[in-house]
Amino acid sequence: MTVDFAREAQDIAEELIALRRELHQNPELGNELPKTQAQVLAALQNLPLEITTGESLTSVVAVLRGALPGPTVLLRGDMDALPVAEENDLEYASNNGYMHACGHDLHTAGLVGAAKLLSAHQDELRGNVVFMFQPGEEGPGGAEPMINEGVLDAAGTRVDAAFGVHVMPGEQGIFTTRPGTMMAGANVLRVVFHGAGGHGSQPENALDPVPALVEFCQALQVMVTRRFSVFDPVVASITNLSAGEAINVIPPSASMGASVRTLSPETTRDFPIYATELAESIAKAHGCTAEIDWSNTYRPTVNDDAEAAYLLRTLTDVFGADRVVEADNPIMGSEDFSCVLEEVPGAFYMLHATPKGIDPETAAVNHSPHVQFDDAVLPDQAASLATLAFAHNTPEQ
Repeated sequence: MTVDFAREAQDIAEELIALRRELHQNPELGNELPKTQAQVLAALQNLPLEITTGESLTSVVAVLRGALPGPTVLLRGDMDALPVAEENDLEYASNNGYMHACGHDLHTAGLVGAAKLLSAHQDELRGNVVFMFQPGEEGPGGAEPMINEGVLDAAGTRVDAAFGVHVMPGEQGIFTTRPGTMMAGANVLRVVFHGAGGHGSQPENALDPVPALVEFCQALQVMVTRRFSVFDPVVASITNLSAGEAINVIPPSASMGASVRTLSPETTRDFPIYATELAESIAKAHGCTAEIDWSNTYRPTVNDDAEAAYLLRTLTDVFGADRVVEADNPIMGSEDFSCVLEEVPGAFYMLHATPKGIDPETAAVNHSPHVQFDDAVLPDQAASLATLAFAHNTPEQ
């Protein structure tokens, strides 16, 4: 590859930073992002792109057709924010009660940058590039409805490879990825224990569901360590407990909710089976019954081995071996880019973006009201995406 996207990206750095800060000041939630969509459409004006917008959500899909024949590569950036009130003293901080606390404002601006960089080399581009501007990654999920609306076939042929990038705290400018499972699947477990309510002074005349709930919550953590291999780990965090309100009343029911992260289809399948067995046996021992609900929010994000190797090799060639790291372990966070990677080969990678002057070891993490990402990484972020698409479509690759 002869195009130096990293150098060319510096020429558009100011406009990408300005776009990111505008997005940061005006965050929106979920799959309805009308202001964000309008900003993206304005930023893509005058580029040689075929643009369509979503029907069931405010997505944007843009197709760049190269002058030469070749495969189709998809590049993705998510656009939605979180219901988090920002607590940073920045001149462009959000004040509407929402926050780009996961860096999606950088993802959006970076993908716009990649579209600009690649459009400038349309005559040299082999094949097509699909730019996927996606709402709803933080929920309720925007990738699946975009796939249902045809994003993977937007160029007229099926996407051959897909790439996405995510910012996170860490030493600024470092890229990381790995072959195989990159991020965990996100699941939700809810259990309700039903008993018979009564007076707090007469538990013998009731069927108290609270002891059953407490016992189950403790036993669930033991179950994780005894039913699942340490080499295919599971993280189960109990985040919700609910029972009665009156101190002198034994409630008729008690419930819990847990976020469960899994790294493989096998653990995702087996966890609700084991949890159901555990809940029902504990409920029976207490004379109660148990109602179990299990739902998969996002599946594990699994990188194609060959595409992950290509990504590591290509970014090393551009940015140097000191800035590209193959991660030893998956990240237990989750991503709905997993839906894309279930359909086509590709890879998801991280870009560390802690601002200078903040210790990466103690920096606030994604989803925190204090987290900060340095938009100085935007040129390299855009260049990395553009490079992956352009080089993927050259004969020598």
